[in-house]
Amino acid sequence: MDSTLLGPRMDVGDPDPAVVDLLGILRRTLRMEVAWLGRLTGDLLVMQVLDGDAQTFGLSPGATVRAETGLFSQILRGTAPEVIPDVRADPRVTQTAGSYELGIRSYAATPVLDDDGNLYGLVGCLGSRPQPAPSPADLPFLRLLAASLRTSVLDLHRMWGTRAQLFQSILDLIDSGGPRIVYQPIRDLSGGTAVGVEALSRFPGSCHGPQWWFAAAHNVGLGADLELAAIRRALGALTDLPPGVLLGVNASPTTITAELVELLTAVRPAGNLVLEITENEQLGDSTLDDHLDALRASGVYLAIDDLGTGYSSLEHVIRIRPDVIKIDASIIQGIDDDPVRRAVTTGIVSIARDLGEYVIAEGVETSSQLRAVVQAGILMGQGYLLGRPAPTLELLDAYQFAGTPPRSH
Repeated sequence: MDSTLLGPRMDVGDPDPAVVDLLGILRRTLRMEVAWLGRLTGDLLVMQVLDGDAQTFGLSPGATVRAETGLFSQILRGTAPEVIPDVRADPRVTQTAGSYELGIRSYAATPVLDDDGNLYGLVGCLGSRPQPAPSPADLPFLRLLAASLRTSVLDLHRMWGTRAQLFQSILDLIDSGGPRIVYQPIRDLSGGTAVGVEALSRFPGSCHGPQWWFAAAHNVGLGADLELAAIRRALGALTDLPPGVLLGVNASPTTITAELVELLTAVRPAGNLVLEITENEQLGDSTLDDHLDALRASGVYLAIDDLGTGYSSLEHVIRIRPDVIKIDASIIQGIDDDPVRRAVTTGIVSIARDLGEYVIAEGVETSSQLRAVVQAGILMGQGYLLGRPAPTLELLDAYQFAGTPPRSH
């Protein structure tokens, strides 16, 4: 769709079922294909809730229509009627590129006020075919429904305000360079030498942790942007890493796009990087496979992060064929006195060994956990016992095991 017709997309959250039901009644009453509720933001009308076949018009929740191309602006100015049976045959309607390009032939819209009587947006309908002369009841019903939405709009107004504030906070954070980065060592468990570091995001001054921030960013449509900002900042440590030490950066499947591929493959040598694919969402379509193949071909290693939680599973191992599997701390913490955790860990190690993959134990915090991890056949580990996250790479010095280094059977 031409960018002059539709504006930038915005995240609008889940629709209120009661509003969807009202829009369904409106759509059927006015005999059109789509009914919608939109919020005015500057010169944009943001489509918050839609009912019907919106794809016919290239619309979906979060789509925005510019005032100069939208019929709604003419209705707000009072130069066009609120119910238009045929937009191409009504001399009162100024023809817009939007009505032609979106395939709009019949149209209806009326203002919606919030609980304080201020203009919130509009509610209306779209049709792809011209309608016969409107029923005498069409306009009164449209206005009645707009009045009925005032209570629902109050809730939408509050939700929008909260999401808009969060959106701006995350956008400001991204514009400032992204989250602060700290580095946690990953060690060879036979002697304590650092073989890699994982770049972890921190949000100083916030009462929320990294998981909350990234989940919030995904909820307002900025998840990939925040992850990319963190990765760009983390890549600055590459020049300071000792030879042979790898840098791990995290990305969820939706962030693994052509932009990320270009960013990581431009790093030289790319073989110093490990892309850790996080567990917070399901894997995407075959496009993801193409991006992973491109990263692998350039020398970037692939890892599955936090195996055992969220969406991470052995199915991911089969699909991604990673170089590294990282077993989540929820399994490792307790492995020293829980036979089930030991059995699961041993099974993962056996599968990885057959596939030629490395295993890293995450969340190693005690000496007894370290012994159990090594006894399970894991050669590398990460956790507070082996080194806490730090803003510099000074913790890469060899870890001194207390007594004799643990040995596997």
